[in-house]
Amino acid sequence: MAYKKILATASILLFTFNLQAQEIITLDTCHARALRANRGLKQAEMKVAENAELEKVALWQMLPKVTANGGYIWMEKSINLLSDEQKDRLNHLGDNLNDDIRQSLHNELDPYAPFGNSIADAIANALGSSDLNNRINAIGQEIVDGLATDTRNMGGGTVTLTQPLYMGGKLLAMHRTAQLTARLSGIELDKKQQETLLSVDQAYWQVVSLQSKKALAVKYEELLDTLENHVGQLVDAQMATKSDLAQVRVKHNEASMNLTKATNGLQLAKMLLAERCGMPLDSDFETWHNSQYGNYKDAVDRNESILQKIDSQEKHNQNRNLDSVYSHRNEMKMLRIADSIAQQGVRVAASVLKPNIVATGGYLMTNPNIFNGFSNSWGGTWMAGVVVNVPLVHPAGFHALRAAKAKREEVRWQMEEAQEMIALQVKKLDCELELAYKHLAEAESDLESADDNLLLADEGFKSGICSISDLMAAQTAWMKAESEVIDAQIEVQMGRVYLNQALGK
Repeated sequence: MAYKKILATASILLFTFNLQAQEIITLDTCHARALRANRGLKQAEMKVAENAELEKVALWQMLPKVTANGGYIWMEKSINLLSDEQKDRLNHLGDNLNDDIRQSLHNELDPYAPFGNSIADAIANALGSSDLNNRINAIGQEIVDGLATDTRNMGGGTVTLTQPLYMGGKLLAMHRTAQLTARLSGIELDKKQQETLLSVDQAYWQVVSLQSKKALAVKYEELLDTLENHVGQLVDAQMATKSDLAQVRVKHNEASMNLTKATNGLQLAKMLLAERCGMPLDSDFETWHNSQYGNYKDAVDRNESILQKIDSQEKHNQNRNLDSVYSHRNEMKMLRIADSIAQQGVRVAASVLKPNIVATGGYLMTNPNIFNGFSNSWGGTWMAGVVVNVPLVHPAGFHALRAAKAKREEVRWQMEEAQEMIALQVKKLDCELELAYKHLAEAESDLESADDNLLLADEGFKSGICSISDLMAAQTAWMKAESEVIDAQIEVQMGRVYLNQALGK
């Protein structure tokens, strides 16, 4: 007896230590951890940040741009403004002029022979013997040297300001599209979060359900263990047959197998929940519902009866405002934004058929200085201008505009289809939740009957008026009724989750 007391005390202490070592997590805790650990959400957050920057990029497309450009080039030869023939003529400008004068004098004076020809030669020789030819040749050489350019080494630079004045509405449409895309990525992030929370809800309530069923299987096994011991004593007292004991043992073995399955299923469910919450797969934890109440059935709020809940659900179904549902559903928000983006696409396509006007201004610097005779120095000038582009014949633009309009019509049809599907989904989930409440009411009613039947069978067995088979049948019915209540409770809970998601809550 002392040994048994020590063993019992040690078992209690070990059980208490395990409970203390186990972490108790709530559904909100699982939600928070899943939102922090989900890699898909991290990617969606980066997409939001990316589109926010792209929106700023689109805004700056409408504002002035200032650019600076510079360059250097070396060439083997310089740029010549005069040809070799022109240079030769300028270098011998005096000689050529003397020859032209001699020819002109002969043309004028030769008719007055015999003295005209001599006079022409005398005047031409007088001019040739003077220094006038050399002076004129020097002037020609000076002109050639003045027009010479040393452009073998050239450098230049510009600072330019460009301001779009009118681009056919394209820039405004692109900025609006970027804004809508940023909003769309935010809604996609919210949608991703809802999907993550839904997956956590499914895993969490699966753990709650299996843990409750495991507790139920333990209790059922304890009942059969007690019954087996009792029947064993009756066999020893020759008040029952070995066949009766064999029936109980078969039932006991089935219960043990079911307990093993429930334990294994619970372990897998915990691993799935841990994975979705970003915890190690071998994490040991207890859900708040099970730790607080022992099983999920006891955690249900009993302040409102099931029938009242059914009536309340039916009233909500009748008063459901689908317009409010459409405004809260992420799918409809995304489609409305897609429609606005398609509208901006129409404006961008139409801008191709409209004039574009751009104002420019800046400062130009060159070396050699093109503003000072190609001298080897830096020179610059301010400049300003307006560029106008007017499309005259652009068939591709008309087809692009028609394609953009067709795209917008496609999105509108998608919106109408999505509204019909959402209305159908909400109606279906409303009906399923209402059926879940009714199923729960029936399950709890069956459980009350099973409790009463088990109590009567147990008392009848103890008094000898009920057979072992009848008692085991009552226990099996009670086990099934308890399991049905657990399933019904989880069905109601998940029905609420699915309906809230469909309503955009």
